[in-house]
Amino acid sequence: MKIILCMKQVPLKDSQLKITADGIWVDEKNLNFEINESDHYALEAGLRLKEKHGGEVIVISMGPAARLKQAISQALAKGADRALVINHEQPILDPLVSANLLAAAIKPENPDLVLTGLQSDDLGFGQTGVVLAELLGMPHATLVMEIQSLDGKLKIKRELESGWFQYIELPSPAVLTVQSGYAPIRYATIKGIMEAKKKPLKEMTVAELGVQMTEAVKMNKIYVPVKSKQTQILQGDAKSVAKQLAEKLKNEAKVI
Repeated sequence: MKIILCMKQVPLKDSQLKITADGIWVDEKNLNFEINESDHYALEAGLRLKEKHGGEVIVISMGPAARLKQAISQALAKGADRALVINHEQPILDPLVSANLLAAAIKPENPDLVLTGLQSDDLGFGQTGVVLAELLGMPHATLVMEIQSLDGKLKIKRELESGWFQYIELPSPAVLTVQSGYAPIRYATIKGIMEAKKKPLKEMTVAELGVQMTEAVKMNKIYVPVKSKQTQILQGDAKSVAKQLAEKLKNEAKVI
């Protein structure tokens, strides 16, 4: 079973973000990055399927190649067999562009299953996996909590709202976006870390993939919300303060 895992790096959650001069995105130069949370669970799903059915797990990621090495090494140390890196220096803010690049790199591999995290922690669109499925001509499912492979078919458990679940069956190959909490995430062993250094890693460029970087979605502006909260201290006895409060709730806050 050939499984491809799409993995993304995102800024650490406690990063101090600064907006770029053009106001379109954050300045990534001095940020530290980590693997996107739901991508950890997608990797775990892929590794468990490999352990049960055999085959290989191939991790693919895009961004500055030098920066991606840490994330790629983690995935390889946990059990992925090899890696594909799409070297691209500038942030990609359009899910269609991301999906086109991933599709171009994935198609020659002819995978049995493509896994992604449900959504990225930085942009949060939740669209890349779905668009990727369309470009690859594969069926897809989102919010996946359980995967079983049997006789060329995939039995899927999806998480819905209000504690409901949906059970569906898809033909293979397919694209699945995995929900956080799929299964406990494993840690890399010392042996795995040492073996990761010897595993194959292939770098490719946008030019080599022949993908046009034409955006369907354009980011116009990001900004920090202006704080408009004001604190007022009401003076007087209880009756006077209650009257002042009622007037402000009625005339200013307009909640009564």
